[in-house]
This record gives sequence, structure tokens and C-alpha cells, in this order.
Amino acid sequence: MSIPVVEPARYDAQLEAKRERIVRQFERFSPPALEVFPSPPSHYRQRCEFRLWHEGDDLYYAMFEVDPDDPKKKRVIRLDDYPVASRRINELMPRLREALLESDVLRRRLFQVEFLTTLAGEALVTLIYHRPLDDAWENEARRLQKRLDILVIGRSRKQRLVLERDHVWERLEVDDRTLHYQQVENSFTQPNAEISRAMLSWARDVTRGSQASDLVELYCGNGNFTIALAENFRRVLATEISRTSVASARENLTANDVDNAEVGRMSAEEFAAALRGDKGGRRVADMALEDYDFSTVLVDPPRAGLDEVSCRQLSEYPRIVYISCNPDTLERNLETLCRTHRINRFALFDQFPWTHHCECGVLLERKFA
Repeated sequence: MSIPVVEPARYDAQLEAKRERIVRQFERFSPPALEVFPSPPSHYRQRCEFRLWHEGDDLYYAMFEVDPDDPKKKRVIRLDDYPVASRRINELMPRLREALLESDVLRRRLFQVEFLTTLAGEALVTLIYHRPLDDAWENEARRLQKRLDILVIGRSRKQRLVLERDHVWERLEVDDRTLHYQQVENSFTQPNAEISRAMLSWARDVTRGSQASDLVELYCGNGNFTIALAENFRRVLATEISRTSVASARENLTANDVDNAEVGRMSAEEFAAALRGDKGGRRVADMALEDYDFSTVLVDPPRAGLDEVSCRQLSEYPRIVYISCNPDTLERNLETLCRTHRINRFALFDQFPWTHHCECGVLLERKFA
């Protein structure tokens, strides 16, 4: 991997380069003007993971940089701070390292540290080991938790010790509303909280005026979009394959007093088969699909995008909101979707500054009534 070089004075230039690339890449689909949502130029990631590198009595945070001339070779890069990470992570990095250096129990065979933080400063730190964790480790970890005002989880092979809880609570201000999200350790969450706010606001804007019909959502994760969009629709049915994410999404519905949304545990492929009538069973029956009138589908797939069958299934909906973390697979999927739909809104969200990655949002509406 290449470690991002953060140069805030150059941020506007790197964002403009992304804008120009996306405009060129999607020009043939004749989209409207690209809406661009900038990130904070530094301290934007609320979660990060680092290797812990041991050299004699010393230890430090490390990442690896691949040698461009020999991909098999990796160079260890010492990190005493990390401008990509949130200010809370940067504040914790030296304090955690100091505490580890003082404790043989905590540092022994520790090889990775994962941070999960929130905009309000809540922090969960996972310490991952190449050895079993015992009572001595737990006692030291509890002292560490109190000393740094953090939540601690210990992991090793076939072990996961949660000292207090396995999640943080993020609060996002979106369109004068405060949305509450349980974010569970080792589960997917949007890493850039400010860009997540922008994405939620954009998705709410493009789906306004839909209270007479229903939304179906695929790949809903912990209910990030489900929570924000529920008030725009009569009802919402969201699906997700991860058990942890489904449980978290249901917790988030309760925390936000959302009573018009349901989350079902089912893969996007299974759900598409259920909609076609090709899949039955208790889980499908519990969804009561016949009670819905879906006008809109929201899809936020993994980097691989959607297969051809899924794209054809989406084409049956009058309106498609497609959130993409990979412009290349989005481009491929639009080849199919734009046969039946036109792009009415198009957005670039700079989720990952200083890298070539970006997030896109597309609103497609059916060409023919």
C-alpha cells in the first residue's frame, strides 16, 4: 500500500483532479453537473489500524509501503502520528504507546492495534496478540482503559475479551437532525464521518417527496442510510447479510425512534430471488413483500459492484439511488442501468483524500412512464 501524504495546502488541487477524472470517465452517460463534496483535508478517518513493530525494548506504530520496483518487498514505515486519522486517534497514539512500553503484560506479543473513534471523542481500542490472554492481561487492560478513558477489547486466536462493550455511539448532525449510530468493533462503518454526513444529506435530498411509497435497500450495513431516509418514505425494507450489522441496524432503528423500517438478514442475491418469487421460506414470508409498494431502491454494494442479474433487477424500479465506492464498477453497472434509466443527480464524495479512491452517488430515474 502507499501511505497517503497529507498536504492541506494542496487539497483543493487534488480534489479538482478527482473531479476532472470522474467527469471524463462518465461523460458518455450525459449526467448533469457533478456535485462535489469535499472532505476535511486532514484528521478525517474515525477508524484506523496499525501494526505494532518491536525493536528490542522499543515499540512503535507501523505501516508497510510496497517497493514499486519489487512488489514482494515491503518497507516498514514508523508512525508517531498519522494526519489521516482523527484528532482523537492522534491524541491517543503516544499515550497508548507510553502505557504499552511500561507494561510487559500488555506489550508481549502484541502485533496490531485498531482504533475506532467518534466525532464526540469516544474511543474503542482493540489490542490483537499472538498469544492467549489471561487474567493478568485483563487486569492490566482494565487499568489501561481507565487511564486513557477508552474502551478496550483484547483479541487473540479464538479469543475476544470485551472489557466493557464492543461498540461506540456516533452522533451525526444531518439536516438539523441528530442521528445516533451504534458502530461495532470489527464491523464496517463509514470511516470519514464528515463525508458520511454529506452522503446522508444528499440521499435525503434526492428522495424527498416519496412519503406515499416505499424504499427497498440492499447492503444496508448498520442502517446508515436506513435511519436517515426513513422519514422520506411510507415504509422501508432493508436487507443485509452480516449478522452483526443486522443486529446493529435494528439497535439503531430503536435508538432513533424509527418505526416504519424493517431490517431482514438476507443477501442481495437471495432478496432479488424472493422479489421474483423464486425463493420462499420463513424469512421471506416474514417480510410480507406483498404489502410494499416500492418506488425506490437504494444500493450501496461492495467494491466489486453488482452483477448483470442484479442490475436487471434494479432496472425494474422507477428510481434507483446507487452509492458506489468504486467508480470503475459503477461505470460498468451504468452500461446496463442507463438502458432504462437516465442520471438525474450525480455526486462525488471525497471519502478518501490523498488517494485515487472516491465515493460516488447517482440518482437514476426511469426514462419511460
